[in-house]
Amino acid sequence: MTHQVSRASLLVLGVSLLLTRGAWADAPQSQDEATLRQMVATQTEAWNRQDAAEWSKDFSPDADFVNIVGTVFQGRAEIEKRHAGIFASIFKGSRSKVTVRRLVFLGPDVAVVDTEHEVTGHSGLPPGVQNTEEPGVLRTRMKYVMKKSGGKWQITSGQNTDVKPPPKSPPPKK
Repeated sequence: MTHQVSRASLLVLGVSLLLTRGAWADAPQSQDEATLRQMVATQTEAWNRQDAAEWSKDFSPDADFVNIVGTVFQGRAEIEKRHAGIFASIFKGSRSKVTVRRLVFLGPDVAVVDTEHEVTGHSGLPPGVQNTEEPGVLRTRMKYVMKKSGGKWQITSGQNTDVKPPPKSPPPKK
């Protein structure tokens, strides 16, 4: 008995294989995106416990980090030390709420993660930094460059920038 396969059947089979292959190709990126989002969530939880070691653990050993006043920290050890200092002082007892604003893969092993932070409960702020819109609320934007090496994602570079409050309107003219 001979089997004849119609062109329509072949077309359906071909499209199905392409769609399935596309889904397989996207699976690692979806898994990586979930991993990166979990890293942000874990770091947020560490901030809320004021745990500098846990907050800094995903930085690569040679990472750089620019804080909200423009100071550059070199390496995970310095990033951890500086955060231990702020957790013991002006950000002691503070709470952070972090939202991933944008996550972009530049390749299979490099991503940029752009987040928005809302920090409350702080006792002070560094010189030049001010609460954003309402008293006691500091908003910042954090951007991380992440690299996957040996199956593990790490932060290779980070920059935190405070969101300035909107300018005050001048008094109405009389």
